[in-house]
Amino acid sequence: MDEFVPAPAAREPEHRASYALAAISWARDLFVSVLIAVVIILFLYQPVKVEGTSMMPALVDQERIFINKFVYRFGISEIRRGDTVVFWYPGDPSKSYIKRIVGMPGDQVQVVEGTVFVNGKTLDEPYVPTDYRDEVSTPLATVPPNEFFVLGDHRSSSNDSRSWGTVPRKFIYGKAVFVYWPLDRVGIVK
Repeated sequence: MDEFVPAPAAREPEHRASYALAAISWARDLFVSVLIAVVIILFLYQPVKVEGTSMMPALVDQERIFINKFVYRFGISEIRRGDTVVFWYPGDPSKSYIKRIVGMPGDQVQVVEGTVFVNGKTLDEPYVPTDYRDEVSTPLATVPPNEFFVLGDHRSSSNDSRSWGTVPRKFIYGKAVFVYWPLDRVGIVK
């Protein structure tokens, strides 16, 4: 039985069509991937670089982290004491800071020789090692409605609410959730 094999010239248009379909499919997949990445970065997670030592040892200088912008924006979760948040610095909203929430709206906060008191009780702060504490004191103050008292974990090198006051809720735009660089520090932010 004889088998019919088309001449090479007859195959060429078929190959061109399959290459064109593959290129269109690849471009479509790339476009969808970029679109999904843009949506995630704009609305859900944003990569940021930690600059400074005020959040050591939890976060170190030049570390890369993801912040969750969705969790607070749409009321999925309320801001809680102990959250590590990213916010626009009240003294210059063109700058972002990262600190830990210590005082909630309505709380009475006082720092006595480095020990934080909230509503008259010593705040348990296992995230602040002894070597990172300082002897600073602040007077008793009530956190205003819709504002938060924030502190860095490395108290002796932190510029925080002890210096410039509380942070309005509208300035808080994300929660630190995950360290992705350097590789030896990869993990959930505590």
